[in-house]
Amino acid sequence: MPHPGFDLTGQRALVTGSTRGIGFAIARALGLAGAEVALNGRTAAAVAATAQTLAREGIATLAAPFDVTDTEAARAVIAGLGPIDILVNNAGQQHRAPAVSFPDDAWGAIIETHLNAVFRLIKLVAPGMIERGRGRIINIGSLLSELGRANVPAYGAAKGGIRSLTRCLSTEWARHGVTVNAIGPGYVRTELNRALIGDAAFNAWVCARTPAGRWAEPEEIAGAAVFLASPAASYVSGQILYVDGGFTAAM
Repeated sequence: MPHPGFDLTGQRALVTGSTRGIGFAIARALGLAGAEVALNGRTAAAVAATAQTLAREGIATLAAPFDVTDTEAARAVIAGLGPIDILVNNAGQQHRAPAVSFPDDAWGAIIETHLNAVFRLIKLVAPGMIERGRGRIINIGSLLSELGRANVPAYGAAKGGIRSLTRCLSTEWARHGVTVNAIGPGYVRTELNRALIGDAAFNAWVCARTPAGRWAEPEEIAGAAVFLASPAASYVSGQILYVDGGFTAAM
């Protein structure tokens, strides 16, 4: 029998960017733990296809198609979902270029998606959580919440912001039974990283730099989300849990 502290039965979770990659793995894991999962993506077709995949495993889902940067669309969809007990802010994008030539529009788009939209979505669901006296907010950070790397200044700035935002909000809402935490994945084998995985030199560097000696699979990130969403983590708030194969621990 599963440990009762990890049972999410009766909880409703919204996972942004959950039609693929880490978001899909988290949505699936929360659903297998008993939660009803609102799936999010920018198109209704992608959300519907994901729902069909999860339905084959008996996971209850709701459709929540919207672009996370469109606050009014998000507001309308979330209002129709009913109370949200668990919010996972996962949606993202990437652009790589040297800082001196980094395009302003790419900077704006990444900050908007990874930081501004996260805060606005939190503001949509947090009042209900506070009123009910319970809620779980989980932000997806990065190794770049803690470390630096060349050619990703916007992503690094946004993920550093996620680290500070997570801590600040935790100090406001822990007394209301609402925890705010983050997960910092290491290098994960996802579609977003396909080009990096295919780069022999970069792949070799990741495997050499990571004590575990390999990339993570998306499913290896999902367990942390189940923990942080569960009653077992009721006294955990303001933390970033790095799931990185030892990357941040090593010199």
